[in-house]
Amino acid sequence: MGFFNRSKSPHPAGTSTRRQKRFHDPLPMSRRPTFGQWLKCTWLDIVTMICMGAVGLGVYEAKPAPSRSFPVTFSDGEIVFPEFGYPLRDEIIPIWLAAFLASIIPIFIILVMQIRIRSFWDVNNAVIGLLYSLICAAVFQVFVKWLIGGLRPHFLDVCKPDLSRATNQGYNEKGFLKLYYTREICTGDPDQIDDSLESMPSGHTTAAFAGFVYLYLYLNAKLKVFSNYHPSMWKLIAIYAPILGACLIGGALTIDEFHNWYDVFAGAVIGTVMAFSAYRMTYAAVWDWRYNHIPLNRGAPFMYADGRAELIDAVFTHRAGWGAHGGSAVGHGYKGDGAEGIHGNGYHHSSHIPRRPVGNDVRGDNMV
Repeated sequence: MGFFNRSKSPHPAGTSTRRQKRFHDPLPMSRRPTFGQWLKCTWLDIVTMICMGAVGLGVYEAKPAPSRSFPVTFSDGEIVFPEFGYPLRDEIIPIWLAAFLASIIPIFIILVMQIRIRSFWDVNNAVIGLLYSLICAAVFQVFVKWLIGGLRPHFLDVCKPDLSRATNQGYNEKGFLKLYYTREICTGDPDQIDDSLESMPSGHTTAAFAGFVYLYLYLNAKLKVFSNYHPSMWKLIAIYAPILGACLIGGALTIDEFHNWYDVFAGAVIGTVMAFSAYRMTYAAVWDWRYNHIPLNRGAPFMYADGRAELIDAVFTHRAGWGAHGGSAVGHGYKGDGAEGIHGNGYHHSSHIPRRPVGNDVRGDNMV
């Protein structure tokens, strides 16, 4: 039974096992790393992004996987589904422009926010999280397009069906009243036909919501719109402006008849899910106003019960003690010793935040 009683002898001091060599001391978030240090902790993400981009591009260029059947007309010549008979038009917003806006606008605003935040790691986490969202959403939606797809509203105009081309093979002249055919009856441009068979989900909308919902979460965290004080109305407008932009991009696709409403809805869901997931991967919280502005360290766990976390002041707003060189610890609801505090009396006793209780001849706006 000696096999089961075998004990592991400790390694001599000053030596390390092969497993221990894999781990490195976490980089401090309070200062900017060298390029080599940054690359050492980020290279795997860079390689993964490149690989995912290549996979997504390959799937995007592939021909539609399913052999989809569709009706054309009844015996009296009436179109079965007029919603697929719209004319082919130019896109109001091309896909390249939608992706460009969904990436460049958030990055630009993230950089502008550094006027006050001034943190390399905040920029790093924000931009990398944005790329997580955009790339994962793009690859997700191209797989659904390729394997599931659907008919675009202008499908029949692109297909230009000729029923005399139907053969007895496959699903031509099948189904009830022999109404259904396959793409064999199409006489239009093959590339346009391929594209018109891949309607669901909307790539434009997926990109727009992946980028702009992520920006919404970032702005909410940095402006502290839903937190422990009453913010100005412009902040509410600022955080929902990206959502309006995403909705307009998606809605435009129903005007130029490139997508059905359910394609747009599916793209919005995919983009939103990826945005929330990516933001939570790179920041300490999504909705919890005490932590959702704090970038996470790759090599060290975030201590949620400690009010002395790194980059606790990485916010844009300076109202109500936020961003006041340590005052955010109290803005979190923490006392000076790191323990959780309660500010039900209307003011804090910490010296970090110059807030006063309301008294005689004291206006409410003097409290912040």
